[in-house]
Amino acid sequence: MDKTIADLRKDYTLEGLSELEVDLNPFIQFKKWFDQALAAQLPEPNAMTIATATPDGKPSARMVLLKDFDERGFAFFTNYNSHKGQELAENPQGALVFWWAELERQVRISGYVEKVSETESDQYFHSRPANSRLGAWISNQSEVIESREVLERRLQEFKSKYENEEIPRPPHWGGLRVIPTEIEFWQGRPSRLHDRLLYSRLDNDTWKIERLSP
Repeated sequence: MDKTIADLRKDYTLEGLSELEVDLNPFIQFKKWFDQALAAQLPEPNAMTIATATPDGKPSARMVLLKDFDERGFAFFTNYNSHKGQELAENPQGALVFWWAELERQVRISGYVEKVSETESDQYFHSRPANSRLGAWISNQSEVIESREVLERRLQEFKSKYENEEIPRPPHWGGLRVIPTEIEFWQGRPSRLHDRLLYSRLDNDTWKIERLSP
């Protein structure tokens, strides 16, 4: 008999997560887990959901790629005129979720969002393949278009325009950084009694660690 959606379940048994083992600095702890995701050769370990909301509270979420992280926060790059870009300009708060199924781990991050510096945006933009740089000019992200042919035609136009020139970064394209106020590390455990450790930023930029009930 075929399983129903309600019958789909997995018991998580790989590891535990103890307050005595994690680093007091959540960025160091994130790097440890991220490096382990890289070592495990997971597909797209830097893929993350970013959730945003309009000023009146209408939420939306989509997948993006983490491109940098340090103690300033977690950075990704996008079209500032996209839906997420407009929502973050009007309501600069966001939430990230990483899900590493093979390691039975999840990381949730919430905080304020700001643009990265022009220099950082330029550096990352010019590290991209040429067609990706052209794509930033071609796509009016999130806007309705008539057909795929619109994009193909614009690609050829911009290839001709910049055939013998350096492709500049569009003014509407660049980086955004989520500056976390909370970071939660989740490790799957048997019987749905998962380990959840929440780091909360204090006023003096230190972090409080608390265990949450699963």
